[in-house]
Amino acid sequence: MAEPAIQKVTMTSNSVQGRQRSPASRRGGYLVSIAINGVLLYLLNAHPGWQSMSFLTPAAAQVIGLVNLMLWAGIVANGVYFIADPPPLRAVGDLVTLTIALVATVRVWEVFPFAFHGSASGWAVVVRVLLVLGIVGGCIGILVLVVRLLTGKALR
Repeated sequence: MAEPAIQKVTMTSNSVQGRQRSPASRRGGYLVSIAINGVLLYLLNAHPGWQSMSFLTPAAAQVIGLVNLMLWAGIVANGVYFIADPPPLRAVGDLVTLTIALVATVRVWEVFPFAFHGSASGWAVVVRVLLVLGIVGGCIGILVLVVRLLTGKALR
């Protein structure tokens, strides 16, 4: 009886991890990001906006400016990337947008403009955990982008 053939799987430069997305695919992603950020801006700022969201307290007014800045930074960065997206430009743009997002996330943590009542009261812990994950991830992302810029890895 013949043994089944075992295929050896190797990771090459054509693997999913090493493959570059096509310019059309990247541009499509930039448009999707612009659209999502635009919808979020509309939902937060159009009448009645964030005030109508039952889980937000009036303290949300203290963070809405930073959240709007974060969303606008994403729109501007993705708009620039849609036109031209060389790696150094993306690295700098990502560093700026990620820094703004980190500042906004830290401020949301400080203010914590959420009110969960009754059966939803457990959500406060979930939101706090997600905010911590966002802050840690933002710090790691900024560190990686700074190292890539300083070592020239972002130039490829």
